[in-house]
This record gives sequence, C-alpha cells and structure tokens, in this order.
Amino acid sequence: METRLDEILRHNEHFVQNGDYEQFRTDRFPDKKMAILTCMDTRLIDLLPRAMNLKNGDAKIIRNAGAIVYQPFGNIMRSLMVSVYELGAEEIFVVGHHDCGMTGLDPERIFNRMKEKGIDPAVFDTLKHSGIDLPRWLTGFDSVREGVKRSVSLIRNHPLLPSGLPVHGLIIDPVTGKLEVVTEGYGHA
Repeated sequence: METRLDEILRHNEHFVQNGDYEQFRTDRFPDKKMAILTCMDTRLIDLLPRAMNLKNGDAKIIRNAGAIVYQPFGNIMRSLMVSVYELGAEEIFVVGHHDCGMTGLDPERIFNRMKEKGIDPAVFDTLKHSGIDLPRWLTGFDSVREGVKRSVSLIRNHPLLPSGLPVHGLIIDPVTGKLEVVTEGYGHA
C-alpha cells in the first residue's frame, strides 16, 4: 500500500523531471516588499494570496495557528525581523480570518486529546513546575478582531523593529476572500 510520503515523492519526481517548477522560480526577496502573518487554515492556502493580488515571490508568508503573536522573542517575531532586516520587507500584514479554530480554543480539551494519544499526565505537572504555562500557550482568543489587534500591537511596539514600520491588521472571509481592515499601519510611529 502506498503511503502519503510515497505519493508525495512519486509526484515530486514527475514535477522535477517535467520542469513544472519553472513557473515558480523567483528569488528569496519579496517583490512587493511585504511580510504577512496569517493562519495555517487550509482554506487560506490559495485564497489569501489571490484575494490580496499576490503571486509567488511577492511576499513572505508566515503561518501559524490563528496568526497569533504571543512571544515577543519567539519564532514568529524572529521570522518577521528576518523579513524586514534581511529580506527587504517594508510592511507587515497580520491577517486573521472568520471561523478560526483558535476562537474560543479550550486548552483542557487539547490536554485530554494529548492524554488519549498517550502523553503521560505527569508531563503536564513537570512542565507546570518548570514555569511553562501550557494553558496560556494553548489559548486562542475570544474574537478574531481582538486577536488581530493584539498581534498588531505587539509587532508595532516591538523594541527591535523600526519606528514607523507599517503594520496592518486585516480579517479575511475564508469563503469569499473579502478583506476587512481592522487597523491600517500608515502613520503609526
């Protein structure tokens, strides 16, 4: 029986042999000089770039669950800083979406699912006693709008990003692609 990995590798071999990659050739610098933080939701993979008039190579797109920035010195902020300082991004867009799975996310439900998949409950105690706040780490937001505002605020006020860097907050409809501006970033110092 063919596994998912086998299927991917078989497809990839044909993709490379046929030169299908040629249509995607670009360099590592975003042509439109923008970085986007958005959700990993599967509905946004093709929809978001098309709704924002982007083609391959136009923007750095960073995805995580909910387009959330919680840690000012975590992976998301590092990626945004590399986008700005090394890759030439001049604007940042935080794009949340309606019907997001992070809305009202219940950490206890996730903990229970972890236990069902074999994670020893003692691990949770060990992490708690090590100073790791798992419930906060696994908490989403009550409203997409508030989640976008919070992430935009953290990025705008980060001490290692240049003053005046435009950081915009938007919400996309995951069905129609309609964009709604939550906060625009021009003029914020």
